[in-house]
Amino acid sequence: MTEKRRKDRRSRVGYGSSYRKGSDEDLGTKSGIGAVLGGQVWVVKPDKDAKAANACIWMQAGVVGFKNCNNFYDCTNCKYDLGMEKKTEKGKQISWQDVMRKRDGLERICRHSLTNRIEIRACAYDYECSKCDFDQFFEEVWTAKVSSVPNEVQEVKGFKVPMGYYFHNGHTWIRIESGGYIRVGMDDFVQKLIGGADAYNLPLMGKELNRDNIGWGLRRKENNADVLSPVDGVIVEVNSKLREKPELAKHKPYEEGWLFMVHTPDVKSAAKKLMDDTNTMNWINGEVNNLENMIEEVAGPLPTDGGYLAADIYGSLPNLGWSNLTRTFLRT
Repeated sequence: MTEKRRKDRRSRVGYGSSYRKGSDEDLGTKSGIGAVLGGQVWVVKPDKDAKAANACIWMQAGVVGFKNCNNFYDCTNCKYDLGMEKKTEKGKQISWQDVMRKRDGLERICRHSLTNRIEIRACAYDYECSKCDFDQFFEEVWTAKVSSVPNEVQEVKGFKVPMGYYFHNGHTWIRIESGGYIRVGMDDFVQKLIGGADAYNLPLMGKELNRDNIGWGLRRKENNADVLSPVDGVIVEVNSKLREKPELAKHKPYEEGWLFMVHTPDVKSAAKKLMDDTNTMNWINGEVNNLENMIEEVAGPLPTDGGYLAADIYGSLPNLGWSNLTRTFLRT
């Protein structure tokens, strides 16, 4: 029973069986994998029995013993996948497709099932994915249209901050979806700051975005604001629901309120230029403090009971100035 609990704990951790509380110094060492959760540093050490959190398709097919996907299941732009394919061409390695072809009929499942992106589905095209209508639909249509659902959301004085998203200092976010697509939206902070937009002037499909340059705009009554793009890339899908119901971005900024999907050739590089979970929490705290100082300048001292700010800050305090707020927080 003790051994079973130990293995269950390993499985839940995902990286390995041993982990301990650490300190800030551990984040810069090679003694283990350092991570911050709830303000506490944890150090995790992989072992030979470790279970991959996002198993590579080569691992799922049984070609390799252990390989965690670190490219968001974007196999076409994966260096590891390219290297394995070259070995296959030279006859030094069997392909994952050939391994799967040797399985019994009911076990010959779709590559998207292998990578846990969909429920169990049988492969009907003998792993010739380029000829599969479902594969093309899944990659080009379905993945781009479904909404984001954050696994964990924290709050900073009433402002929601999802974990696993990356943030730009212009209060936009990206979420990297399975397959390497990038979903883009605006955060809860700016939605409550402006009280929600009446309309969004979103770019059209095919438009190229440039990071830190104006990518789109929004309007509230007679006020307009430009928004900086958090990434480089080309628009591949626009949230049509948002054109009809712009309030979705206010009420569900990290779910149905997303703006559009972007394709970029280097997903990892795009993420590295933005803020991860730890940096985002520190940054949001700073933005909230800055906002509170601005409010006190026009409305006097805030209550000391730790209460939350209103959901429509500009609407409640128009003296803050639309241009002042957008220049300060949207950086435009």
